[in-house]
Amino acid sequence: MAQIEFLEVAKRYANGHVALQNLNLQIRDKEFLVLLGPSGCGKSTTLNMIAGLEEVTEGSLRFDSTAVNGLPAHKRDVAMVFQSYALYPHKSVYENIAFGLRMRKHPKNEIDTRVRSAARDLEIEHLLDRLPGQLSGGQRQRVALGRAMVRQPAVFLMDEPLSNLDATLRISMRASIKALHQSMQTTFVYVTHDQAEALTLADRIVVMRQGVVQQIGTPDDIYERPANTFVANFLGNPPINFIDGVVQDDGSEPCFRSGELSLAFDEQLRAELAGCAGKKVTIGIRAEDIDEDATYADCQLTGEITSLLPVGSDQFIGLQNGGRVMFFRVGKERSYRVGDRLSVSVNPRRMHIFDQASGVNLRANAS
Repeated sequence: MAQIEFLEVAKRYANGHVALQNLNLQIRDKEFLVLLGPSGCGKSTTLNMIAGLEEVTEGSLRFDSTAVNGLPAHKRDVAMVFQSYALYPHKSVYENIAFGLRMRKHPKNEIDTRVRSAARDLEIEHLLDRLPGQLSGGQRQRVALGRAMVRQPAVFLMDEPLSNLDATLRISMRASIKALHQSMQTTFVYVTHDQAEALTLADRIVVMRQGVVQQIGTPDDIYERPANTFVANFLGNPPINFIDGVVQDDGSEPCFRSGELSLAFDEQLRAELAGCAGKKVTIGIRAEDIDEDATYADCQLTGEITSLLPVGSDQFIGLQNGGRVMFFRVGKERSYRVGDRLSVSVNPRRMHIFDQASGVNLRANAS
């Protein structure tokens, strides 16, 4: 069992920099938790505190209800995979994987069994006699994973492990890491700034910004019900479209108004925003929620196409409307040209609405 709990945890450095503020987080036994956010948001600091590489300034860090604030790294049942792989260049793949077990004085036959089992699972058995310098980046990453696997830790920590790999290899390694978690049945904590990794791998995602947790939830929660504009903007490709405006209520039904643009709310949102006439809001519309056909007659945008961006089987269309450019997605078989005039409609049931001052999602079902 490996349940990890942060209670009112903060991390401050001697120079006054605050890396983490008031962190309250429970990482469940055997779950795959991803810490997601931009550089400097505190995610690696959080991981390093679990590993014992960073001290907790305030609060309590607990493993299975036992405080471990002062417990040294070598006494914590954790294994860590770094971005840089951190392999010994003069040791073979076999010796790199076996190193931690030898340091802990495991029997030779047990070491051999564990090393070969891990190599088999990671499909690197044929590389055991090679040196790291003779391996590709993906192979070196598998060796680093193997070195952590053989420890059979209660907690498996990963800090940006795929950032040095090319795009194709990252995709295949994600699948390998997901399979590894399922086979090991161990708690995984994974740090990344890559939204695709987070959405693919996580049971739950913790979105962080400037040392503060913005939202905790499943990938579906985070993407479909973002807690604020930061979370909404951080996930999604292309980024979510934002429009500033106000809630207009002429006594009949509330709607969104921005200059000449008027967009209808769905029934639920009309009820939630009753009595909010004049409230300054920002609506968020994802590319996939804009329909090139006039499906929603009272929720339309009209403008001029400013850009065509092919992306594999799809293309992103940039549509200028009222001084802003909105992006939406269509199949590559649809033929458009820059300069074409086009009317599209927004799915009102998929519209996000945020308080303009705080950025908080105003929808009642937002996380």
